[in-house]
Amino acid sequence: MDKQIIHLFIKNAIAEDLGDGDHTSLSTIPAGAQGKAKLLVKEDGILAGVALAQEIFAHIDPALKLEIFIKDGTPVKYGDIAFTVEGSTHSILLAERLVLNCMQRMSGIASKTNRVAKLLAPYATKILDTRKTTPGLRDLEKWAVKIGGGVNHRIGLYDMILIKDNHVDYAGGISNAIRSANEYLQKTGRKLEIEIEVRNLDELEQVLENGKVNRIMLDNFSFEDLREAVKRIDHKYITEASGGILEENITEYAACGVDYISMGALTHSVKSLDMSLKAF
Repeated sequence: MDKQIIHLFIKNAIAEDLGDGDHTSLSTIPAGAQGKAKLLVKEDGILAGVALAQEIFAHIDPALKLEIFIKDGTPVKYGDIAFTVEGSTHSILLAERLVLNCMQRMSGIASKTNRVAKLLAPYATKILDTRKTTPGLRDLEKWAVKIGGGVNHRIGLYDMILIKDNHVDYAGGISNAIRSANEYLQKTGRKLEIEIEVRNLDELEQVLENGKVNRIMLDNFSFEDLREAVKRIDHKYITEASGGILEENITEYAACGVDYISMGALTHSVKSLDMSLKAF
């Protein structure tokens, strides 16, 4: 967790919600009122976002007191209480929706990732996330992937060179793209891994002839071609399968022998885990 990024997110999210005041709470609850609330889990899954909730409550009101019963990454079931919070009622109500929105989505991502990670357990293959994240929420969503047992791919455009199909086409071919990427690293002195996407076995052969990459992404390969690609690469480079991979077919990809499988569905279309913050 990068606290600077997290605190900026919290600040912006509260400003978006609060505007010039929580007029419902201001008009119905006396100033200085004290209360308690509990985070109630209403669906089975993997809990994520507790550490973030701590940061949110502390940002809104350092005087709020939390008692945590269930930590991030723990399997939960309907009726479990993750934590209680006690203090200013106004502060609790201001934090409520932000805490729930974040924890529900993060827990949904962690739960899906955990299901996939369990499917891959018999294989040497690991599950990767992608950049297919909600703008402004990438750090939270990738955090949830790690909590669920997945592996973070690059965080953004800045921490890896990933030469995809459009880069290849704009650069004038695979050889040009690889050469230019390596020249860029040498010129700038940056220490970044290079990964390149290939769309078929012919493009793979071009990459193998050129070398000078760290990873090869095998995009939308048939199972037959994927097995052949892994055989040709022969552990000389890290391999990643991508493209339309779902829970229902992921073990077939893993059985082809790739090191990683990237799955955009971990973050771009996940169902949030149901929970609520209830006064008591």
